[in-house]
Amino acid sequence: MDDVTAAKILINLLDLTSLNADDNSGRIEKLCQRAITPWGNVAAVCVYPRFVSLAKKLLEKKQIKIATVVNFPRGETDFSAMDKEIKTALNNGADEIDAVLPYRALMEQDIKSCEKFFKTINENCDTENTTIKIIIESGMLSKPSLITQACRLCIDNGAGFIKTSTGKTPVSATPEAANLILETISTARRHIGFKASGGIKTIEDAKKYLSLAEAVMGEKWISPQNFRIGASSLLDDLINTIERGY
Repeated sequence: MDDVTAAKILINLLDLTSLNADDNSGRIEKLCQRAITPWGNVAAVCVYPRFVSLAKKLLEKKQIKIATVVNFPRGETDFSAMDKEIKTALNNGADEIDAVLPYRALMEQDIKSCEKFFKTINENCDTENTTIKIIIESGMLSKPSLITQACRLCIDNGAGFIKTSTGKTPVSATPEAANLILETISTARRHIGFKASGGIKTIEDAKKYLSLAEAVMGEKWISPQNFRIGASSLLDDLINTIERGY
């Protein structure tokens, strides 16, 4: 696939993200403006919970989902705090919740904490109306078996997507982890999507994940309902690719 064709496809699969400590209303307004392009709109914008209402208002009727993060970025086990975060996000109009799995608890095989995590999500979210993406922080899971275990927990507990990373750790998304996640998804007995996120800045980076997903799941599987890439600066490179024509 040539870069221009890939760029046009990838724009519609993008979760355009701003998750900086110094985010403000002006920055989120610019983010939402960028989400609408001559080659189609991004799939979603992903912002901190306090900006959900603003993004919802700015993108009303644009068919762009509003995503936010909870238990972010450290994947803690204070589920009362996460419960409040989810309620606030949904009340503010979030369409999608990206929740960080308590991955350190998983590494210690504290499965009870992982179960409480999913229980908190499922008690708050109607998965018919809210897309749940679970961030497994694959770069911190030192063994392939832990990545597979994290994926199985997501599959067994109703997640809509498995997402690689927060982008806040030394190792974020990698093709190796993505391939393992996709292979595990391919064996699931129900629908579940995949989101690559963290360190994906260029079309060359993004095409690796697009090609992987096509190879494992098939070309027809590629859609915003199944496949996303989360990034903040990737959109600029996609647009530049289209505009220069190669």
